[in-house]
Amino acid sequence: MRIVLLHMPWGAIDVPSLALGILHTAADRAGHATEVRYANLDFVDWAAGAAGFGVDDYQYFSEKSYFQGAGDWAFAGALYGDDAPDDRTDSHDGSADYFAYLAAAGASPQEIALTRSVRALAPAFIARLVDELAADPPDLVGFTTTFQQNTASLAAAKLLKQRCPQVRTVFGGANCDGPQGAALHRNFPFLDYVVRGEGEAAFPALLAGDDPATVPGLCWRDAAGRSTANPMAERPLPPAAILTPRYDGFFERLDASVAAGWVDPKLVLEGSRGCWWGEKHHCTFCGLNGSSMAFRSKPPADFLAEVLTLAERHQLLDVYVVDNILDMGYFDTVLKSLAELPVDLRLHFEIKANLRRHQFQLLGDSGAAQVQPGIENLSTRVLRIMDKGVTGCQNVRALRDAQSAGVSVTWNYLYGFPGEQPDDYESVIRQLPVLHHLDPPTGAGRIAIERFSPYFDRPELGFAITRPAPQYRATYRLPESELNELAYVFSAPPRGIGGDLAERLGAAVDTWLARFPDSRLSYRDAGARIVLVNTRPGYDWRAVELTDPVELAVFRLLDRPRSAAALAAKVPGGAAAVEPVLERFTALGLLFHDGDGYLQVAVESDNQVLMRMRHRHGPDTAVGPDTPARTGTRSEEVPDAVAIG
Repeated sequence: MRIVLLHMPWGAIDVPSLALGILHTAADRAGHATEVRYANLDFVDWAAGAAGFGVDDYQYFSEKSYFQGAGDWAFAGALYGDDAPDDRTDSHDGSADYFAYLAAAGASPQEIALTRSVRALAPAFIARLVDELAADPPDLVGFTTTFQQNTASLAAAKLLKQRCPQVRTVFGGANCDGPQGAALHRNFPFLDYVVRGEGEAAFPALLAGDDPATVPGLCWRDAAGRSTANPMAERPLPPAAILTPRYDGFFERLDASVAAGWVDPKLVLEGSRGCWWGEKHHCTFCGLNGSSMAFRSKPPADFLAEVLTLAERHQLLDVYVVDNILDMGYFDTVLKSLAELPVDLRLHFEIKANLRRHQFQLLGDSGAAQVQPGIENLSTRVLRIMDKGVTGCQNVRALRDAQSAGVSVTWNYLYGFPGEQPDDYESVIRQLPVLHHLDPPTGAGRIAIERFSPYFDRPELGFAITRPAPQYRATYRLPESELNELAYVFSAPPRGIGGDLAERLGAAVDTWLARFPDSRLSYRDAGARIVLVNTRPGYDWRAVELTDPVELAVFRLLDRPRSAAALAAKVPGGAAAVEPVLERFTALGLLFHDGDGYLQVAVESDNQVLMRMRHRHGPDTAVGPDTPARTGTRSEEVPDAVAIG
């Protein structure tokens, strides 16, 4: 069998598709001739030539506008056979309404004009792509669809089926999980199959010609064309069944693309699936793991070998590990081994924020240039509402200790949680100048309601009324009942803080972003004295030397969060000695205070400021809220790739 696997816009252009890389391995093992076609790069080259399309234009759709759905709306005209329509029916908003929605969400007039222009261009690109496929049609074309790849994939599948009815079309990916996949299959009859859940078992069974009724999670059609959705698999794949991806052709295709001048290529790998924290405490707003929360990870030796083998094969050192949370067992195995090897990998991991200082150091020593700790807020009260299992002081400690270890942190500040109070934010906003030397959030944003999250599944938590976010009605010509099944992002009446306070928080975060490149607060402990150096604009001192025994003791004890009472119990002189020190340290901007806890925020002095070059001199000096940082974020603070020689 000859197979073509398609990666459509708006898939990331700096990394290959992990999903298609895995399916390539599966198909290859079964003896099928398989090609992975990066149609996202085809679109980049075509649009760059036809309309002067640039990297910022692509990233507006692939990252910035995810929660407003601009990428899917732009290809909806190619799917439904129209230009940007202005008609309005019960199931479809006109473009004027959609553009008003984009503007209200913060899109600029230029971004709205870009969205309109891409919608006008999209049908020609789809026609060109299908012409090339139809010239030598394969037996099967598979699409992976995640984030904003739905309508581009649907448009290509529809036209291909019209041109070549014998070609079997298969969908899979995160947008096909659970009810979403069944809705896609039910509403778009040109889709022969939709794979829901993990594809390593279902896809080979489909290729082998197994009875579709026996394949867990598969959506298929009976002889009368009726859509049937098999029950999802009851158990997740064991680690041994998670295949190593095959990325043949991607990096050569990127090298030949105009995108090679836009981005630095990276490998993308996975060591685990699921979330070990979510198995115990599912964060209230998180829908990332979809229908499978169960955590399982590859044996450390296998994952290490996979990283090193693919890095050598593709001559790349930048590795994006997409695990939703790092297996804690990898610290003493994978990370320790990487730290001892004579390689200079630059890795990205998602971690839990309550790591200790030595663990951050091991991350740095192993090559972790960037981590995403899921910080999301600095108020303990709000973090408890979120069920994050950390405190505000622990989150600040993570920012501090990561910088001490030379590891960059990427995170978002989220708000809008039921039960949060204005003071949860007022107290933090007042203290943000203390933190201007630490990695800032990429932005502040109100939470969205995601399918599979507790906020979606359990209305008693505070969001009793939800409906698909407005972009779904604007994009798809489907009744509301079907949109309810198709959508991933939902809207609800806002909860938590009001708009005025949210704007103040956003402005304070913008100030943090602007001041971070030139802000520094570091210390060096020389035993009998501690020397601190400060360049934060909010504090007018340059250097302070601590020599008083009580001050030295308090500073060292506040390496971890402690209450005033806990300090008084450990410091000679008790509360009478501690209170004036806390007052002085607060005036100097050395402390973060949350609840009854205090934490000193100075970074160990080791030239970490040199890590900030991309902030000051890179193409983007300030970045808006990440795309589903759900995702894993894609903010690039990692140095340029270097080949293994």
